Amino acid sequence: MTTALADTEEFRTLLEQELGLQVRAEDLDRPLDDFPDWDSVLLLRLVTVVENLVGRPIPVVDLLETRTFRQMYEVVVGR
Repeated sequence: MTTALADTEEFRTLLEQELGLQVRAEDLDRPLDDFPDWDSVLLLRLVTVVENLVGRPIPVVDLLETRTFRQMYEVVVGR
């Protein structure tokens, strides 16, 4: 696991500050479809931000298969 995103709280902060998404802790397990602002453009922005932060490529194919922000976090940190 990377220390750049040590926990889901840091991931939530990144979603808010970098993408403008309001995601509470209890929202991490909600389906992405529940977030009307979430789209493929934000996914690509997220990949760019996270890759710059952690200093390694993020498997976009794996991110595309995720259904929640918690699952995204797990892909980002390599779980």
